Amino acid sequence: MTVISQISLKILVLSLCLLMVPCIQASTRENKDKKTTVEVELDPYYASAGLYNSLTGKPIPHMGTVPEAEIYRELIKNFYKPRTLVLEASINPLPYSGTLVRRHQPDLYRHMKVSDNMNAIEALTAGFEEPWALSLFFGNVITFDSINTALQGKRTGYSGILINAGNSHIKNNILIRDKWFEMEGKLKGEQYLADRTLRWSFRGGLKTHKNKHIADSFYLGFRRSRTDFGASNSFWLNNSGFEYVADFSQNKLEPLRHLFLIEKKFSAGKRSVFSLGTGFVWTSNRKYSGPLSNKDAGHNSFQFILRPNLEF
Repeated sequence: MTVISQISLKILVLSLCLLMVPCIQASTRENKDKKTTVEVELDPYYASAGLYNSLTGKPIPHMGTVPEAEIYRELIKNFYKPRTLVLEASINPLPYSGTLVRRHQPDLYRHMKVSDNMNAIEALTAGFEEPWALSLFFGNVITFDSINTALQGKRTGYSGILINAGNSHIKNNILIRDKWFEMEGKLKGEQYLADRTLRWSFRGGLKTHKNKHIADSFYLGFRRSRTDFGASNSFWLNNSGFEYVADFSQNKLEPLRHLFLIEKKFSAGKRSVFSLGTGFVWTSNRKYSGPLSNKDAGHNSFQFILRPNLEF
């Protein structure tokens, strides 16, 4: 086994191990008077380091403990009042490790094929089109009261404009060279309380590719996830989540891609929940052209998604 193959397997194993631990986020925002803060997030699907800076010279506003509807109202109301600048570098560990396994361990990758529509490695990594990115956000940021722990929860809400850029694209666990640029309006946040956790993301934007064989697109995305650590009044609305993303071509407004994911969570202890997400990604044959349309031609346009996780 080559050194690169060993490294790719180690990255995959590490990413899979992260599935069995909670998403860890360390923040220096414990001091609410700080005007510049740093935040690090570690997750098998998304890991990042961000620098937060107040544009007004004042600390990031703090809302305390408020209902979900009030959070949305505050973020929407101040959408066009940029008060915070965020610079972030991110990587998607598990999706990137899938590309390494396919490239350096092709036999292992083939053996993970369950059916025409499902390869186990693809099922765990599907839905992410980039291995990494640099991001610039300017808009409104607010913080909330949270459980008393320094290593769990962003406790933050965002509304504003997000600019992303990168130099690689992922198609069916194949890494493709592509300088891409993305701009979107976003409403996003996470709230961690003693009895529940709430995550949400509503966004719409445009994405362009320097690689002429990848279609430029505009998209709409919706995601909401709620975890209840105590008794739940609603089986479907609480302890559940969903995500839907629709991509359309900029030229002809044709559908290019649909991602749909539903998530259900089950109690695994006093403050631990096992979650299982399942869904699919459908990709149109209009999304890729030229050599990319022939690359991996035997691959089905419909791919199942499977995302297990453990939350604390």
